[in-house]
Amino acid sequence: MADPYRAPAWLPGGHAQTIWPWFVSQPAVRWRREIVPTTDGDQWAFDWLDAPSHDHAPVVVLFHGLEGGATSPYAVALMEALAEAGWNGVVPHFRGCGGLDNRRPRAYHLGDHEEVEAMLAAVRERIGPDTTIHAAGVSLGGSALLNWLGREGARAAAKVGRAAAISAPHDIVAAGHSIDRGANRFYGYVFLRTMNPKARMLAKRHPDVLDPANLRRYTTMYAFDDAVTAPLHGYTSTTDYWTRASSKPWLRHIEVPTLILNARNDPFVPADSLARAGDVSAVVELEQPTQGGHAGFVTGPWPGRLAWLPQRLLAWFGQV
Repeated sequence: MADPYRAPAWLPGGHAQTIWPWFVSQPAVRWRREIVPTTDGDQWAFDWLDAPSHDHAPVVVLFHGLEGGATSPYAVALMEALAEAGWNGVVPHFRGCGGLDNRRPRAYHLGDHEEVEAMLAAVRERIGPDTTIHAAGVSLGGSALLNWLGREGARAAAKVGRAAAISAPHDIVAAGHSIDRGANRFYGYVFLRTMNPKARMLAKRHPDVLDPANLRRYTTMYAFDDAVTAPLHGYTSTTDYWTRASSKPWLRHIEVPTLILNARNDPFVPADSLARAGDVSAVVELEQPTQGGHAGFVTGPWPGRLAWLPQRLLAWFGQV
């Protein structure tokens, strides 16, 4: 069991703890890329950890956050830890991520349980029936994973051994409005810097779904989700999307042992919106340290290391 998370004294506050990991030197991780076709004529980029592993070692499938991927600090840190443990790992990129363009009028979103199901099935096809799969998701990827776990209920136990969601919003309405306020708009700006061009490209390819004349350079997540995410994925509006994609109503239906880890100083996931004991099933473990930021969890003396989160996940997955 990993020790409880404690932020270093030299890195105070949720914003610093969120941003600093992107400036920490990362180890070199070797990847093997596979382009995986989808059943509807699109494609995913799967980046497999390319390192020796033990016989019968499990595979950890990591679902990345919004506009993230295999190069995100949390992904690199986890894959380094998996390599040291002799385990296997893979980062399946959601559509439009990992350097691939969308071929179909579809992207990815916080409630995307269908894509989680399809990606896990693709991993299973490649590793065979006898290897254990553990699933982890960070931020958006964690939200989509929790949606899938809750909707699948007991059926999920035949597909994954254990699961973990890190820095995932449970109430997207609260988190969505939070990211569009005050200093948090910086994060929205970072996300929209790549999301806006992708949306315009999709509109050019699929004007019957997204009208290019109605798209512009959106400056808030609310506006982007209203104009792009919602119509692409069958929601009527941002409010409809944020409400129906929230994982909190599904947490009590989870039947796979699941760790839900959230720092209470996460800048854009308000602490009062997080799940409580009465919201989850008996197999869900809520861990809500006071510090850590959004997928931060830096440890050690300056300039810090990203070692605590991978070790916490390996400790959780190793309890089988």
